Amino acid sequence: MAPAVVRFVAGVVAGVLILLVLGAAPAQAAGYRYWSFWKWSGGAWAYQQQGPTVYVPQDGGVDGWRFAVSPDGGRDAARPGTDADFAAICGATSEQQGRKRVAVVLDFGTAADSAGETPPGRRAACAVVPGNASSAEVLATVAPPLRYDSNGLLCAIAGYPKSGCADQLGAAGQPSSEATLVAVRDDPSPGSDGPDLGVIGGAVLVTALAAGAVWQVRRRR
Repeated sequence: MAPAVVRFVAGVVAGVLILLVLGAAPAQAAGYRYWSFWKWSGGAWAYQQQGPTVYVPQDGGVDGWRFAVSPDGGRDAARPGTDADFAAICGATSEQQGRKRVAVVLDFGTAADSAGETPPGRRAACAVVPGNASSAEVLATVAPPLRYDSNGLLCAIAGYPKSGCADQLGAAGQPSSEATLVAVRDDPSPGSDGPDLGVIGGAVLVTALAAGAVWQVRRRR
């Protein structure tokens, strides 16, 4: 193959590969400012898969809440910044017949997570509630007022924050026009483990361009 053809093909391939790399680069993950829900399990915080209005903690359980900017919600959300110790939180609270004790840890996050407000300090409380009380009822007992949106999403605990609800942040850390918290799924997103069609298509394009360049040179001869 003539040197000119080699240079032409190499240039085409390099250009397309650059486009492939740029196209394959993952988009910046969206961040959301919201309260995430946790439970203390096995000596560590575990992301709560059930919503607070559905989950019913057992006597001796510990619910955790953390306000922070986290990517997409779910397991990658910021955990409460302190360990849970049921004995330390509820040890001085006497047991009552027909009721349960549930410890609650509240982490209001950092100034960087806030929207211009000063976050309160971390705190913990012991709720004494009926045996069938949900985590939402537990929280309402120890940290009012709570604020929910029209879809039932928890927006504020103990009045914090004063405004906003699961605001989605843009690259500059400011709320974007979309303010919907992405629901976390246990199973991977459809196609997440499948082949990257963009990369495959790009590879086909590289091959086609290279073959076309060679054919054009041969035709001219």
